[in-house]
Amino acid sequence: MDRFQIQSTLGPTGACILRVLGPVTLQNIFEFQSTARKESERAVIVDLTDVPYMDSAGLGTILGVFASCQRTQRGFALAGASGRVRTLLQVAKADHIVPLFDTVEAAEAHLSAKAQQA
Repeated sequence: MDRFQIQSTLGPTGACILRVLGPVTLQNIFEFQSTARKESERAVIVDLTDVPYMDSAGLGTILGVFASCQRTQRGFALAGASGRVRTLLQVAKADHIVPLFDTVEAAEAHLSAKAQQA
């Protein structure tokens, strides 16, 4: 089994960046949820650069964090998804709902510009 880890940091614009290392699966979604729920005021960027794969439970958890951010009018974005993770997002049609960026920097720039427009 691949090792799973989450690192939470603040980006230069104040967004909470959740850097996920390892697969996001049923075995570790509760750890992900616990970490994500600690942030309730800032925009959230989930950095998937080091996520080789994700199952449907992992996708559901990501969408739950997205919904929470929507309810509380906070920004949300995914960054650095691999081809395999992007395919899951496309099959589930989540790529039409969730903002997806190639890099954390691009996600931060988008959320920062969006916040300035509000």
